[in-house]
Amino acid sequence: QVQLVESGGGLVQAGGSLTLSCAVSTSLFSVNSMGWYRQAPGKQRELVATAYRWGSTHYTDSVQGRFTFSRDNAKNMMYLRMNSLKSEDTGVYFCKVEWSGDDYWGQGTQVTVSS
Repeated sequence: QVQLVESGGGLVQAGGSLTLSCAVSTSLFSVNSMGWYRQAPGKQRELVATAYRWGSTHYTDSVQGRFTFSRDNAKNMMYLRMNSLKSEDTGVYFCKVEWSGDDYWGQGTQVTVSS
């Protein structure tokens, strides 16, 4: 079992920035992939950014150039730096890892962008 805990959400004005954090209970070197997802009200959960154990990071088109995924392997932490936030970025943000063939999710953190 792997536990993930997100933090850093909140209310921000359009154009502002937030950094989300995700604490992972296992070594990031042991996961096959990791990433951030979001779910807006009334919509399906969607991928925001994903990274593979030894590979590059990929972003959904709507956040490319504004969001940055990063990781601290020593601390087993993932981050999502979000700049130039827009109202359409509002939603619950989840971190996820794929470990030993299964997906593990955090509980989510709310991000609200006011216009």
